[in-house]
Amino acid sequence: MLKIENQKLKKNSIKILFIGDIVGRPGRRAVREYLAAHKEADKIDLVLANGENMAGGQGFTPETYDAMIEAGVDYFTSGNHIWAKKDIIDKMKDGSVKILRPANFSDDSPGSGVVKIKVADTKIILVNIIGRVFIPLPASDPFHKAKEIVDDHEGEIIIVDFHAEATSEKIALGYYLDGKVSAVLGTHTHVQTSDETILPKGTAYITDVGMTGPKESVLGIEKDIIIKQFLTGQPQSHKVASGEAIFSAVLVEIDTSTKKAVRIDRIFETIN
Repeated sequence: MLKIENQKLKKNSIKILFIGDIVGRPGRRAVREYLAAHKEADKIDLVLANGENMAGGQGFTPETYDAMIEAGVDYFTSGNHIWAKKDIIDKMKDGSVKILRPANFSDDSPGSGVVKIKVADTKIILVNIIGRVFIPLPASDPFHKAKEIVDDHEGEIIIVDFHAEATSEKIALGYYLDGKVSAVLGTHTHVQTSDETILPKGTAYITDVGMTGPKESVLGIEKDIIIKQFLTGQPQSHKVASGEAIFSAVLVEIDTSTKKAVRIDRIFETIN
C-alpha cells in the first residue's frame, strides 16, 4: 500500500473535495478554474478526483496527470478505462504516480487499489472499487473485497470510490459499509444524482458524483456522434465535446475523532 504526506491540518474535522469523472480538455479546464477559486476559500484539506477519462475521454497520460496535479488534485481514482493509455502503466508499476486502479482487479494488475494519505496527523485510507453489474470486466466481488479492506483498516477514516453502473449495486454497498467507512461515493455514470446523504450510522453517501466535463454533450462525447450511433446501431468513433464545462463534485466533512461524516454537500457548477 502506498503512502503520501499532505497539507497541514489544525482542527477537529477534515474537508475532502471529491471531483466526479474528469472528461477530456473541458474537464481539466473546469478543475483548474474551480480549484483556483475555491480551494483556499473553502479551506479544503484534500482534493481527490476520478480521472479515468482525463485524456481524450479515456485513460490518463503523463501530461494530463501532471497538469491536474499542478492544478491541485492530490490523488486520483479510476475505473474500467484505467488501462486505456499505455504510457501511464509503467508509472503505476513503479508507484511514481498518485493513481489507484480498482482494488478488486487481479492482484497481478499494476498499481494498487488502496492508499494511505496523511494530512498532518490525520490518516485517510482511499479505496477504489469497481462494480460488476453491467460492467464486463474480470473483477472479484466488490462487497467481499471492500470488507477485506475495511477489516484491515478498522477505526480509520476510509473513503471509497465505488465505480459502478447499477444504482442498486451502489446503494447496497453504501448500506453494507455504513458505519464502517466515512464515505461511499459513486462514480462511472457521468450523471450526478441528488441523493447525497449521511446514512444512519454516519457514512456520507451519493450514488453518483457526476461528470466534470463538457456541458453540451452525451456523457462528455459530442452529442451528434452518440445520436448517430443510436439511430444506426453502428459503433462510431468517439470525440470529446467542446464548449462550456460542468464541474461536479461533493465536499465531505469528517469528524477526525469519530471518523463519521458530519456533512456532504453536492457541487454542480457551470464553468464558462
